[in-house]
Amino acid sequence: MGAAGGRPGFYVGLGLALASSAFIGSSFILKKKGLLRICRRGRARAGQGGHAYLQEWLWWAGLLCMGVGEAANFAAYAFAPATLVTPLGALSVLVSAVLSSTFLNEQLNVHGKIGCLLSILGSTVMVIHAPQEEEVSSLESMAEKLKDPGFIVFAVCVLVSSLLLIFIAGPRYGQSNVLVYVLVCSAIGSLSVSCVKGLGIALKELFSGKPVLKEPLGWVLLVCLVICISVQINYLNKALDIFNTSVVTPVYYVLFTTSVMMCSAILFKEWQHMVLDNIIGTISGFLTIVSGIFLLHAFRDMPFTPDLLPLFLQQGRTDPRASWRSADRHQSCQHQPLLPSEDKSSQSTEEEEEGENI
Repeated sequence: MGAAGGRPGFYVGLGLALASSAFIGSSFILKKKGLLRICRRGRARAGQGGHAYLQEWLWWAGLLCMGVGEAANFAAYAFAPATLVTPLGALSVLVSAVLSSTFLNEQLNVHGKIGCLLSILGSTVMVIHAPQEEEVSSLESMAEKLKDPGFIVFAVCVLVSSLLLIFIAGPRYGQSNVLVYVLVCSAIGSLSVSCVKGLGIALKELFSGKPVLKEPLGWVLLVCLVICISVQINYLNKALDIFNTSVVTPVYYVLFTTSVMMCSAILFKEWQHMVLDNIIGTISGFLTIVSGIFLLHAFRDMPFTPDLLPLFLQQGRTDPRASWRSADRHQSCQHQPLLPSEDKSSQSTEEEEEGENI
């Protein structure tokens, strides 16, 4: 195991990340049930510009769960590596899918169930092989890491590529290619996670009694976080408005998580002291989660009928007794026409003999 070698903070971060996924996944169900209750009452729906959901306590409960989940996710970055916390966000999709099939009577087909299982397996593998990041316990050490030439080059590449996507690729290909706006969200999102990590460290120092509010780095990180989140929300909404959610969600998850893992590897040197089996385990777990999320979303509306099974499984589904009965009936049907013909031939020979005797 990489990071779970006895460090209590790792388990605190892991627990916060799991709790965050549970709260965020449940929040979607509570909000949806509140909106359905409003629809049954005949009130103006949110999609039509109505705000009747503000009077529904279930919707407020969902909003509260969302806030608790985001706060837990924010705190998790202060204790556990970002390479672990970010991929575990996929579990909120799993929780939402399972609860929606239970409480909202939405179908979860075979592909979705396999996707949920793969997401759980991939998350387990990533927890076992989680990387050990370099200890960052103060804003001073965080400032030293932000001055690292490798991170500066990475941040400049992210900003330049994002500007090219926004002002050059966006007007030309944004309406036809899902990658344009999703890449902007993912690239900027990697920087926002770094800001969250630094603010989490600042909050830990603030609670321990240090004069963090006088440090300019904390305020700089807060301003950068607000800017990054604003850009993410803007271009994610554009992608969702143009393309199907079942396409945007898995693509965004893959690109965002990959960007965060690259940023964390450069900034916090998470992969520097990892052995080969932990590296392979982390990558394998991440790819397994990606496969599960893809199955869960891409084939959500595809019905799974027995006709989709291979031929040998379709033959195995039939009752062997029924097949024997059908075979017997088929054989008896083949022999039935022969009996009347034999009777007719015997009758004709008897008539011929009687004619000869006369």
